[in-house]
Amino acid sequence: MSTYWQMLVTYLQQVPWIQLAASLQWVFMAYFVAINLAYLILNYISAYQIVRYMREYRANYLPAGLRDYQPPVSIVLPAYNEHKSVVTSVRSLLKTSYPDFEIVVVNDGSTDGTREALIEAFGLVKVPEAYRARLRTEPVHGVYASARYPRVHMVDKDNGGKSDAINAGINCARYPLFCVMDADSILQPESLSRVVRPFLEDRRVVASGGVVRVLNGCTVTDGMLSKVGLPNRWLPSFQLVEYLRAFLFGRMGWSPMNALLIISGAFGVFYKERVVAIGGYRVDTVGEDMDLVMRLHRNLREEKRDYRIVFVPDPVCWTEAPPDIASLRNQRVRWQRGLAESLWTNMRLMFSRRGGAAGWIAYPFMLIFELLGPMIEVVGYISMIALTIAGLVSLEVFLVFLAAAVGMGILLSVNAMLLEELSFGLFTRPRQQLRLFVVAILENFGYRQMNSFWRFSGTLGWLFSRKRRHSWGRINRDGSWQHRPQAHPGAASVAASFTEGGTKP
Repeated sequence: MSTYWQMLVTYLQQVPWIQLAASLQWVFMAYFVAINLAYLILNYISAYQIVRYMREYRANYLPAGLRDYQPPVSIVLPAYNEHKSVVTSVRSLLKTSYPDFEIVVVNDGSTDGTREALIEAFGLVKVPEAYRARLRTEPVHGVYASARYPRVHMVDKDNGGKSDAINAGINCARYPLFCVMDADSILQPESLSRVVRPFLEDRRVVASGGVVRVLNGCTVTDGMLSKVGLPNRWLPSFQLVEYLRAFLFGRMGWSPMNALLIISGAFGVFYKERVVAIGGYRVDTVGEDMDLVMRLHRNLREEKRDYRIVFVPDPVCWTEAPPDIASLRNQRVRWQRGLAESLWTNMRLMFSRRGGAAGWIAYPFMLIFELLGPMIEVVGYISMIALTIAGLVSLEVFLVFLAAAVGMGILLSVNAMLLEELSFGLFTRPRQQLRLFVVAILENFGYRQMNSFWRFSGTLGWLFSRKRRHSWGRINRDGSWQHRPQAHPGAASVAASFTEGGTKP
């Protein structure tokens, strides 16, 4: 065995790329230091802003005098083959405590009975409603409405992808603000009011995003979140901690600088006329949510307008995370391709004369650390292992490198968990907190490295793939969140729920 090991070491020492990696080992070390330093700065900014938010808004999130001035909102739900969850999501939205809203469900040529499920659940009938095609979409076959649920509308159209479906929903929206949600998401009663609040406080706001949490392991009763729980499987649990880190630290850190480049497609509110003015959502990208926000930044800065795009840490949207490896891999590859497409098509924002923090700080950060980061991370890990085996890097240096990389990841994950518990405290039981702490540590051993490899492959796929596929991203569902209907559903029970919906689960 020692002979074969010595042969391997000798071979590795003669491989050209190993020799190149040996000369670049300190570049890898410097990169890891830089990226973790950047994340620590975002960590500090986010923690300060969340503590400030909790002090100013948590006790009384909206004064009673402002409730009557909340602008009406059109909630757009693009749906493709979502018959298992779309009815639950609409019922959840009907129970929001927001005073004036409509729900526009866009059936994007579903083949699984989504259209029929909505018609049966809400008594929808086709109506001769005017449809203003301000944004070009695939053909629309009809608009449906309900006498029992006047807030609910459905647009039935040919399949054109998620972006095309959202554009059709915007065409049908009657109100000045529209909120985009996924058809498998659940809102809490006050979520919409909280995410709309920035529009009331600052006339410059054109977009606002909220927190997305993992629904796996929770209990949903008649469209409402009745019990907050943790996933009973490791993969969704890792994603729960990852979501906490991404939203509470990543996006909250950029918001004070007006440099937020992404609002999640699962929960965001936009000023309709501004989105229509830039042509709506692009249909030739898989990252339509990030692309829209970046185009808003670019166009508003080119027009020399004073604007704000903000993130609010309190309004919670719950969505189901992929429960299996295949679905998670497809999702992360898709997200990375969307990131690459968005950065490429909005290159003019970077270092532009009027780019501000979005163009001079956030864009380079996304390019260097989010787009190129997975490639550098994967190559760095492989190179350090190969260099250690070849004897070109001492075992002590390798262990220090590994401890620094993994240790910083653990620090960021545990900080996100602690900040969540100290501020919002959704997971109150000691057993839940202990499990979260264990997950925050274990996700750094294998899961994050695997995720980096998938993102790396997504970047390569965008670079070398000749075909750009922009279909709906699909995931399997594990059914870990339960749905129990009311014993006597109907218009009366829905009307009663509006008065009872203010209680937070």
